[in-house]
Amino acid sequence: MTTLIEKLRAMAREDQILFDEPMSKHTTFRVGGPADVMFLPESAEQVVGAIEAAKAENVPVMVVGNGSNLLVLDGGIRGLVIALGEGFAAIARVENTITAWAGASLKRVSAYAQASGLSGLEFAAGIPGTLGGGCAMNAGAYGGQLSDTLVDAEVYLDGEVRTLTKAEMEMGYRTTLPLRRGGVVLSARFALTPDDPDAIAERMRDLNARRRDKQPLNYPSAGSTFKRPEGYFAGALIEQAGLKGRAVNGAMVSEKHAGFIVKPGQATAADILELIRIVQDEVKAHSGITLEPEVRIVGEA
Repeated sequence: MTTLIEKLRAMAREDQILFDEPMSKHTTFRVGGPADVMFLPESAEQVVGAIEAAKAENVPVMVVGNGSNLLVLDGGIRGLVIALGEGFAAIARVENTITAWAGASLKRVSAYAQASGLSGLEFAAGIPGTLGGGCAMNAGAYGGQLSDTLVDAEVYLDGEVRTLTKAEMEMGYRTTLPLRRGGVVLSARFALTPDDPDAIAERMRDLNARRRDKQPLNYPSAGSTFKRPEGYFAGALIEQAGLKGRAVNGAMVSEKHAGFIVKPGQATAADILELIRIVQDEVKAHSGITLEPEVRIVGEA
């Protein structure tokens, strides 16, 4: 680890390197133990350099965005965590295309598109993730997903930086080739449609109002906890199993939308994980359907 830290210091400022950094500060669930070392890159070169330095020293490495789809366990994360955030978040427009770097929030990317009079990313205005993580999992909401407008993405994959077309990204429901193969999305380009900025803003306001009406946004969570089983809705299955309001200490199945596990109290990651398992077991017993977590569970217990 000492050699890795020396390499990081050679490529970045000291304030870009954090030690024993609580992951509770970097996830929307607001839980999780410390990362041994966290690196805050400000360029694609620093992202790739940090990954390659960690691999060369046999140090485990994990790349995260703003942690909106993560449950980090209470023991934290060993090795290096590369957190893509505002230091790596530029957005640029060329005619009707927008390119965004991985650390840009989807909210900011959609707002940039709206201000530019470009339509196609309205659905992303309320998604709490970053562009990199969102693109890697093909984030979507309210009938839209990033694959609808993606042109291509710059990806670190199999030891090299490559530009993958939308077809090469193999984007499906909450999955892409980089996600399946451990790649990292560095930036992405979207082809959008010119439209009146006020009309775009109105559609965004409508979607956000619908989101506030239906989702428990007043408590920490990681969004939809479970993937949608084919032919079913996870929230409906959970509600039918009588699990709305079920709690483990400070973690609870939302009474507003059963597809969300929220943290209204002082829950630990262990509490949330136990509640996930209870929901899976009881839905399986009630309906025969196995729910698969959409939230990524990482770290040590």
